[in-house]
Amino acid sequence: MTRLPAGSFQLMKSLNRSLILNTIRKDGPISRADIAKKTQLTPPTVSNLVNELLETNLVIESSQGESKGGRKPTMLIINAKNFYIIGLDVGAKSIKGVLANLNADILNSVSLSLSHPLTNALFLNQMDEVVEQLLANTSAYNSDHILGIGVAMHGIVDVTEGASIYAPSLQLRDIPIKAHLEERFKMLVKVENDARALALGEAWYGNGMDISSFMCINIGYGIGAGIIIDGKLHHGDDFLMGEIGHMTIDPDGPVCSCGNSGCLQALAAGPFIAERARKRITEGQESLLAEMVSDLEDITSELIFQGAKQNDALCIDILKEAGTYLGIGITNLIHIVNPSLILLSGGVTKAGHFIFDSLRETVKARGLTEKAKQTKIEEAKLGEHGTAIGAISLLLVEMFATQNR
Repeated sequence: MTRLPAGSFQLMKSLNRSLILNTIRKDGPISRADIAKKTQLTPPTVSNLVNELLETNLVIESSQGESKGGRKPTMLIINAKNFYIIGLDVGAKSIKGVLANLNADILNSVSLSLSHPLTNALFLNQMDEVVEQLLANTSAYNSDHILGIGVAMHGIVDVTEGASIYAPSLQLRDIPIKAHLEERFKMLVKVENDARALALGEAWYGNGMDISSFMCINIGYGIGAGIIIDGKLHHGDDFLMGEIGHMTIDPDGPVCSCGNSGCLQALAAGPFIAERARKRITEGQESLLAEMVSDLEDITSELIFQGAKQNDALCIDILKEAGTYLGIGITNLIHIVNPSLILLSGGVTKAGHFIFDSLRETVKARGLTEKAKQTKIEEAKLGEHGTAIGAISLLLVEMFATQNR
């Protein structure tokens, strides 16, 4: 058997191989004859390329199909459980890493709190540490079958260069993530903005599967979106597409971390929701929150949710208000992009109906048409590791897709 070198995609680079791989991934178990029919490649071409893929063990023969008058055909599947990808989710406070197979089954995970203040060099060293921990725990797996590293990085990312242009929460600029990790680990590395990576993960494994146009919005420490139109993840001219947290909702609103006033992020992201609660308690409004913490600085959006579940009026009002602001922002996006589905993820969405009710009511009140008012708004499927799974999907696009899915 010819092993696929770790991080090498040389065998899959041709369009025909990608087409065959993607057909097996989507329609397997499938015969060589049916691959030829679906791809419109000649049977000898399919046979030759399949044989090459079988030698790598990435494609395996699973069983024999039903006979249509002759010998039973041999069926092919992707050997998804025996090839792996490392996915990194880089947030404002930590780096979360996972090792998963090609079915996105997570086999190992680690988390490292980021040191502050950070320099580019220190940040890259901490990223190395996460990857090293994942590799150190792979004794049960064939390390030659680790195909590469996907990085979902918060902030503005130059996807072409695989570099972080600006990570606002870390106050870092121009981090050469791809170049550094490829030199350090000798694997292919793909880097993407975290919200866009999350959308890609939902397209491959989550509630966005087989949906041609949808948006995935992550609402947590910040607010960002991944936008998929006609099956393609979009970046914009300067990699800014999806920075919806900096959409102005109220010009007279609070100052955002970006320096502008009244951004959606400054009205509905977790830290700003907590700040609004602290301000109102300081102004004299009563709340269970004052009894739940010894210092008002310890109030978090999670605690506000806990207070809302105990029928605390201030907590309920603040979450409802955040939902309204989110509804205004989402209505704007519906009018611009007009997706068939909007998926919501992130810590703030854990507040459930306290956020979703006012959000959906706002969209219904403000939508321009009846269909716009009824746009499907659901929670994302992938949960806690969704962004890391999105990072894994970056490598799958390289391997399988015949378009930029």
